[in-house]
Amino acid sequence: MKTWKIVTVVTLAIIGVALVTASAFALNGFRTTPYYGYPAGGTYSTTTTPTQPFGGWSWGCMGRGRGGYATPAYPNTGTTATPLTIDTAVTIAQNYLTSLNNPDLTATEVEEYAQNFYVQFSEKSTGVGAFEMLIDKYTGSIAPEMGPNMMWNTKYGMMNGGMMGWYRGAPTTTMAVTVDQAKANAQQFLNANYPGTTVGDVKAFYGYYHVMVLSSGKGYGMLSVNGYTGQAWYHTWHGAFIQEQELS
Repeated sequence: MKTWKIVTVVTLAIIGVALVTASAFALNGFRTTPYYGYPAGGTYSTTTTPTQPFGGWSWGCMGRGRGGYATPAYPNTGTTATPLTIDTAVTIAQNYLTSLNNPDLTATEVEEYAQNFYVQFSEKSTGVGAFEMLIDKYTGSIAPEMGPNMMWNTKYGMMNGGMMGWYRGAPTTTMAVTVDQAKANAQQFLNANYPGTTVGDVKAFYGYYHVMVLSSGKGYGMLSVNGYTGQAWYHTWHGAFIQEQELS
């Protein structure tokens, strides 16, 4: 084989390996630096700052299921383990907020689910949703929520422009899909996939809408609606809704 052919084959092989490796990291949500330009999540005590750097998405499962992920983000740790209380989760969220050192951000609510605690952060100046976090119910570790929070968030998400930079332009909540359209899309999705559930409160984030899902007028779960495509994405990784605390 001629030398130029050997060089070409070797070069193509190296490029192929690099692409496969990059794709694998992307699909598994691997990242050693924090999202949002803020400190990576860690294990928070009730009184101190993080004691363990959280080096990526070791929790996550990117196996896509109906409208979301096929399996919960957190495995069952055993029947003898004692989960954290929602009050402790609130403290963890507030400690994390303090570590960000951003006076325009506030923790607005903490919700407890069977598999995790969900925390919503918002901007004080605009009232717009900023980003969403999950807290492990057994370790207290906090990290960015997977799904729309990472892929659709045009201000605080991956690469500040959605998954693989699909969105270009200044982050805004003036989106092609209106609030009413988002509600209609969400209800259509629920009718087809979760009969008997209804749309609850809707909050605008940069690039998408966060939708609370109700059953018989009570909390059941949540989904997101893309502000540009109208796609509905159900958050299957939470499990059953238990309770919530509004913080601000």
